[in-house]
Amino acid sequence: MTLARLVTRNTWRNKRRSVLTVLSLGFSFLLLTVMMTIWRSFYIDPWSMVSALHIVCRHRVSLAVPLPTYYREKIRSIPGVADVIPLNLFDGDYKGATEDDFSKVGTDPNEFLNAYPEYQIAPEQVQAWQKDATGAIAGSELAQKHGWKLGDRLTIEGGQLPVNLELTLRGTFKSPFPVRGIYFNWAYVQKAARYDKDQLYLIQADSPQNVGRISGAVDSMFHNSPEPTRTEAEKAFFIGMIAMYGNVKVFILSISLAVLFATLLVSSNTVAMSIRERTREVAMMRSLGFQPRLILALFVGETVTLTLCGWLFGTLTAYGMTYAMVHGRAGGPFAVLLKIPPSTLAVSLPVAGLVGVLSAAIPSYRISRINIVQGLRHIG
Repeated sequence: MTLARLVTRNTWRNKRRSVLTVLSLGFSFLLLTVMMTIWRSFYIDPWSMVSALHIVCRHRVSLAVPLPTYYREKIRSIPGVADVIPLNLFDGDYKGATEDDFSKVGTDPNEFLNAYPEYQIAPEQVQAWQKDATGAIAGSELAQKHGWKLGDRLTIEGGQLPVNLELTLRGTFKSPFPVRGIYFNWAYVQKAARYDKDQLYLIQADSPQNVGRISGAVDSMFHNSPEPTRTEAEKAFFIGMIAMYGNVKVFILSISLAVLFATLLVSSNTVAMSIRERTREVAMMRSLGFQPRLILALFVGETVTLTLCGWLFGTLTAYGMTYAMVHGRAGGPFAVLLKIPPSTLAVSLPVAGLVGVLSAAIPSYRISRINIVQGLRHIG
């Protein structure tokens, strides 16, 4: 019998304990993988090449305070600005729906798609949207869920603004991630409600090198105006939104450390019980000529095998959970940024192996050097 086969047989000799240990370790590695994914997706990885060109301009006081519409043309005059796109979240309810699960965003049909080239939509549908003042486009998944067809009328009952929108669906688009929203011509609302405000502007620079300069130029332009602005890169804007939930970095770090500590405890407890039950077996192996280092390697190998099985289970579950968060409603608005790159696995896999080695090192070392006579007399 080879050493590897012996390790495998001993790992699963107590199937109930081994399965429960793998499930416990799997849950711990699931949390660790998700925490690492959130950290990397939000704070390390670039979101996209197009996102590097995006700048968000809003009121300095609060996102709830709108900006005058004439700011748009002033911002457009700054060198390096390619597009200035108004984005306005319309406070309204979709009439006739049992579940209103999507956002309604007013924008400029002539420039909006310039900022999102990843949205795949037929050119004739884009033209139809741009020509129709009451036209709208929607994500293909959202349209399929509600059974919308091109030409359907969508009635949105106004909330804060006393305007009921009678929109016509002119197009559907596909995106790398699901978009739960419809986009319509904001000029429709401005004309109907005589409202000359915009919630924020998405500025598209002609080069990533100009993002910082444009941000400073916009804020300087409106520094002494009654409605000063706060302009920053899109990623910085979203990270600021995330920070509204609290110190997310400290929270993630605390959870990760707690998970590692719990994983080490679970693995150490399993090893300690297994070794205590096999004291006489180890003494018998010593009497047959097994060297202490070989016995040490056997126990460490068993523990590492269990932790790697738990890591595999937790990682697969994390992939499934991340997919569900990105493509479902439970993940929230920032879930679309989540992805598990190979680099995350390259970190979590050695961590799993290290946990197995550390949890087995001390008890395995002690049992491998037990006195043979005392070991044979052991009862327990």
